[in-house]
Amino acid sequence: MRKRVVVTGLGCISPVGNNVPELWSSISQGISGIDFITHFDTTNFKTKIGGEVKGFDPVSLFGPREARRLDRYSQLALASARQAVNHAQLEINDSNRDRIGVIIGTGIGGITTLLEQYEIFLQKGPNRVSPFLIPMMLPDSATGNIAIDLGIRGPNMAVVTACATGTNAVGEATEFIRRGQADVVLAGGSESGVIPLAIAGLGAMTAISTYNEDPKRASRPFDLHRDGFVMGEGSAVLVLEEMQHALDRGAPILAEISGYGNTNDAFHISAPAENGAGAAKCMEQALANANLSIQDIDYINAHGTSTELNDKSETAAIKTVFGERAYRVPISSTKSMTGHLLGASGAVEAVICVLAIQNQLIPPTINYETPDPQCDLDYVPNLARPARLRHIMSNSFGFGGHNAVIIISEFTEKF
Repeated sequence: MRKRVVVTGLGCISPVGNNVPELWSSISQGISGIDFITHFDTTNFKTKIGGEVKGFDPVSLFGPREARRLDRYSQLALASARQAVNHAQLEINDSNRDRIGVIIGTGIGGITTLLEQYEIFLQKGPNRVSPFLIPMMLPDSATGNIAIDLGIRGPNMAVVTACATGTNAVGEATEFIRRGQADVVLAGGSESGVIPLAIAGLGAMTAISTYNEDPKRASRPFDLHRDGFVMGEGSAVLVLEEMQHALDRGAPILAEISGYGNTNDAFHISAPAENGAGAAKCMEQALANANLSIQDIDYINAHGTSTELNDKSETAAIKTVFGERAYRVPISSTKSMTGHLLGASGAVEAVICVLAIQNQLIPPTINYETPDPQCDLDYVPNLARPARLRHIMSNSFGFGGHNAVIIISEFTEKF
């Protein structure tokens, strides 16, 4: 029998809260974290809105010296990792540090540091570039800094699969534990991309919303009048643990990671396949990996970005997999409240799915006002819904055709 993997701790920094209780309070009440961008002057930008983290003080957490040596995406990741370890009541010491791993993904990594240092290079020359540029900008710097901070010496890696990253990180961490490479893995994603160049680039692709009139209504997944996603920032980390290891130490078991799928569309570098074939195959993989049927899934946390193509494609994929049952499975997109955190989105949504199981409550898709004939499923519009939740499917799909799906289940000792 393969090893079972459970969730014992959660940490999160997000546009709707800087810890897990704040996150759930906002999500369960349908509160949006989208507002006007304050990180930079948006005067010349078509898009002036984003999902910024608010009230985050890295100096108070890490001290001024260490904070200066961490890109913002690493700061967010490390803060979430500390929260998750504390929540899991996990003591890291010489007896176990070699059996604990870290997998933290990111889409664009330390891009803030890269761009800041490039400006210094242009204005002041090569001799003024910081010696910390390279270690701060690398996509694996968050995993390395978490390992150093917490004294973790087990398997350590970064995952980079665009918007599927956070879900891939959780799925790959699950596989680390299943194959016996680690007893515990800190898994998640982190992103800090509400910056001028990223907003400009996504705007040039017409991928992001320009609904500046009312920021909190801008992210409208599955709604007929959706006009693009809203860029967000944040991080989330889950403590994943081999079941018996968690039971032996009396850890609080919150849920189980029961299934994982990973495919590619092989269709287009940024657009999803219109029929959602790759995404459908990924969902089928996750179901098979969990040894579950479509009848077992009680709720789907959709990728649901609020772009025309993604929402239509994901709806088609769900219909392919679930058939007529697609119309009876509740589906929602919490990106309607958080915005799209790119490489961190799947990790934040995994945390939300664990909390949904804990609270037996389906989060809503807010701002759903006008049905789209091509998106005609039950998207849990505007209000959270009490429900019996045993198995939740969480979807993430990214540029490059990446698809990742995990299934999060209510924990019972009997399999």
